[in-house]
Amino acid sequence: MAYDSLMVFTGNANPKLAEDAVKHLNIHLGRATVSRFSDGEVMVEILENVRGKDVFVLQSTCAPTNDSLMEILVMVDALKRASASRITAAIPYFGYARQDRRPRSARVPITAKVVANMLTTVGIDRLLTMDLHSDQIQGFFDIPVDNIYGMPILLGDIWKHNYQNLIVVSPDVGGVVRARHLAKRLECDLAIIDKRRPKPNEAKVMNIIGEVKDRTCVIIDDMVDTANTLCQAAKALKDHGAKAVIAYSTHAVLSGNAVERVSNSELDKLVVTDTIPLREDAMACDRICQLSIANLLAETMLRISNESSLSSLFME
Repeated sequence: MAYDSLMVFTGNANPKLAEDAVKHLNIHLGRATVSRFSDGEVMVEILENVRGKDVFVLQSTCAPTNDSLMEILVMVDALKRASASRITAAIPYFGYARQDRRPRSARVPITAKVVANMLTTVGIDRLLTMDLHSDQIQGFFDIPVDNIYGMPILLGDIWKHNYQNLIVVSPDVGGVVRARHLAKRLECDLAIIDKRRPKPNEAKVMNIIGEVKDRTCVIIDDMVDTANTLCQAAKALKDHGAKAVIAYSTHAVLSGNAVERVSNSELDKLVVTDTIPLREDAMACDRICQLSIANLLAETMLRISNESSLSSLFME
């Protein structure tokens, strides 16, 4: 694709991220009306020519989740009917990803597959996302999926602060691969928190595998939702003698009273990216720091449009 064929559109979920990304691309944000009918139905109108263009619909499925997802679907359909050449759904935070399998014989949906079906049925040609909750979700799509990583952004911040006596901590067994990768890049030790989860969004820390006494602990995770797990992990680490606990997470869901919980916890700092816009109380919280992924996202979209390599962005 020629560079002048690249266009980026967005809805109402995170317009600032889209605006920052197109600034790096030195193009304007695609003009579109994304509003509601009086009964709440999503209404979309594309206000410029997209025929033959390489179009990206950039929007996370953050709260209100269903509205954000529906905006993407309706916008893709509008672009398809306006004869866009290729449509990429750029969804930095891919919602409904936590239900990606049926545990044992529980009567539950696989919502990640449901959303994958919806996106492919409406007509996207490829998916661009960041730090999927589980990598196997890529297999739910029969189209190309580019799952990029926020690690370079988070790693850069860790290097900038030059934390002393560092140890990387995985908040659970499922995050060990991510934590091990970060520990390898930082050339430091790894610890694991073994927890039991009695019911969704509740976690009980049981044991810490590794020596954290007098260490600066960096917890790495893909998302922070209620922050219950994170705050319990910080308390457990401090109880075991940790000098400081800093958490890094790509997606700041921060639902419910998560911000209040972080403010009253043993956590020294929570660093997140702008895949999801921060609420006002989160922006006002001095323990929460936000980094921008706009530059990384812009470079990724440009490389996809130019059919260039993405893996070289994340080479060790």
